[in-house]
Order: sequence, then structure tokens, then C-alpha cells
Amino acid sequence: MAITSRLIAKFNSYYADKPVLTIMITNAVLGGIADTVAQTLTAFRQKQLRDHSGKDDFVSIEIQEMDKRGLFPASELIPLSKNLPPPFDFERLTRFMAYGFLMSPVQYKWYSFLNRSFPITKQSGTAPALKRVAFDQLMFAPIGLACFFTFMTVAEGGGRRAVGRKFQDVYLPALKANFMLWPAVQILNFRVIPLQFQIPFVSTVGIAWTVFLSLTNSADEA
Repeated sequence: MAITSRLIAKFNSYYADKPVLTIMITNAVLGGIADTVAQTLTAFRQKQLRDHSGKDDFVSIEIQEMDKRGLFPASELIPLSKNLPPPFDFERLTRFMAYGFLMSPVQYKWYSFLNRSFPITKQSGTAPALKRVAFDQLMFAPIGLACFFTFMTVAEGGGRRAVGRKFQDVYLPALKANFMLWPAVQILNFRVIPLQFQIPFVSTVGIAWTVFLSLTNSADEA
């Protein structure tokens, strides 16, 4: 608890001095954590597939034995298994951290706008919170998802056609999943969480959401 209190005090201090930069760094770190979790889950899942593929393991052993006997030149060797987990993708990690970093100023402005437009008071709390959620989910969420998939596809080297395919394949399912999760989260966020913690709170809950987006984005690439 003492460590948590010190971290909160430090965050409040940095936020009071440089709110936007503090949010940008916080979101970048949380985005990195989320993608690390997503990549770890992917590697674990592929390891399970490999472990259940006895035939593939047998072929891998045979290739290794033949290689030891020098039957294959190094230039003709093939990968031992298609089911081997991929190495950790630091470029992908960087893309997620960059997106969290660059999107933070927009989020900061948006949350400030909602706070000014629908102030929550002791006399009136639930109605303004519901209005914030409605505005957030009907306006910001669809645009935010569009920005995410566009940024990731372009950062991966894709062009207009790749962006179009990404939207066709995964945008609507991701938007439906968004509507299942975030309204309840945002009601709690707007009703209970202080303004300076609203974006970090969303980003913390968003670790699981970003894991989902990361897996969705990478699954479309496969």
C-alpha cells in the first residue's frame, strides 16, 4: 500500500506539472505491457499447438538427425516446424507504445471536453455520467478504433488496400466487442474516478482490451 500511495503521489505531482506528457508516457507504458501480454499468449498458444502435433515433432527430430550427419547443406535447410512460436516482435511492441503515446493528447482533450460539457455535481451525477458515456461510445469509440487499425496497418507498411481489408475483416467485430465492454467501464470511470485518473484508469482496464486488439490485429495478418 505504501508503494501504491507513493506512486499515486508521484503521478499527481507530474500530472499537475505536465498533464499531457504524463498521460502520454503512462499510456505508452501500458500499451507496451498489453502487447507483451498479447505476444506471450500467442507464443503459449502456438506452443500448445506444437506440443499436440506429434507428427510435426517427429519430422523435426528427423531433420535434426539428418543435419547432424551432414546430409543437408546449410543453404538448403528448412525451418524445423511451422508451429514454432515466433520470436518476440519488438517492432510490434514499439508500434503499440507509439500509438498509446501519440493518441494520448487527443484523449486528454476529449476527456476535458466531456468534463466541461457534462459536469458532475453532488446534486446531479448519474445523468451527466450517462451523457458522457453516450457521447464517448457513439462518437469517440468508432473514430478511435478507426485510428487504431489505420495507424497499425500503415506502421506495418500497408497501404490503402491493406487498410481497407483490415476494416472489412476486423473493424465491425472489434466495435461490437467495444460496445459490450466499455459502456459499463465508462459509467464507473465518469461517475467515480477523479479527472486526472480517468485516462490512466481507462488505460489500465484497457490492458485487457489492447490485448484483444493486438490479438485481433495480428490474427488478421496471419
